[in-house]
Amino acid sequence: MAQPLEGLTALVTGAGRGLGRAEALELARLGARVVVNDYGQPGRDGSGEASAAPAEDVAAEIRAAGGQAVAHLGDVADHEQARALVQLAIDTYGELDILVNNAGILRDRMVFSMTEDEWDSVIRVHLKGHFNTTHFAAVHWRERAKAAGGPVHGRIVNTSSEAFLAGSAGQPNYAAAKGGIVGLTTSTALALAKYGVTANAICPRARTRMTEDVFAGFSEPEDGRLDALAPEHVAPLVGYLASPAAARVNGQLLVVHGGMVAIAERPRIAAKFDTTKEVFSFEELDDLLTPYYAQRPPNETFAAAEVLGLKHG
Repeated sequence: MAQPLEGLTALVTGAGRGLGRAEALELARLGARVVVNDYGQPGRDGSGEASAAPAEDVAAEIRAAGGQAVAHLGDVADHEQARALVQLAIDTYGELDILVNNAGILRDRMVFSMTEDEWDSVIRVHLKGHFNTTHFAAVHWRERAKAAGGPVHGRIVNTSSEAFLAGSAGQPNYAAAKGGIVGLTTSTALALAKYGVTANAICPRARTRMTEDVFAGFSEPEDGRLDALAPEHVAPLVGYLASPAAARVNGQLLVVHGGMVAIAERPRIAAKFDTTKEVFSFEELDDLLTPYYAQRPPNETFAAAEVLGLKHG
């Protein structure tokens, strides 16, 4: 029986550890040939010497299980290295069909304490890194679709975060980058749909080195059961979104963790006010908006998020 991703080539960034590793292994299990990218720096803040070992170890794990995989050491936030990464997939396996953007770093600090470099570095790796690989993959799919005279199989799965959905006071750079990734995803989904390409984003909750302090108070089960925060709970959704079965899923944001998938709606209008004059005055806005907000519960954004069991992560 054919596997869902048999004959397809996937590229996963940040796949040397944690969530990216679980995603790469799942895509391989479903039959995909996998390009495993990781810059291999030991620090979750992007510090330390780059190393090929994390990516090579995952690629070797895939091959040992009977799959096909090649490792790539490279910084996806560097435009030319991202170009080389996409080209590696094409040169090695003939084409690229699936792009999973997962690479990221953390440099947490309150907005009043954050330095320019702490802001720039996180935006660079997360948001620019997502753009770089998406750009070169999109060029590839557009050319293939034109040559084929019709749609091709192209799938993008981007990694956002609940830090964007529900806020994260100590992560203004990370939350902004993850919000930007959602905007990039929806724009890409519209631009590439006619070529047969879909783009979706996930907000995963998983215990990795990126989130070790966030979930420090949540102990792992001792009875052999799978940790509710294990990355393996997230990977199957990535496999599904990468497959032909998800052809009608496009421009979506999905929250996933511990056996739960929630589909997030786009923002809706909560209330609407019209001026009784040609243009609003301060007094009229005060009369309309101040009572409205006075009747709403404090921290309503967080309260709404908690309905889904969402907190930052």
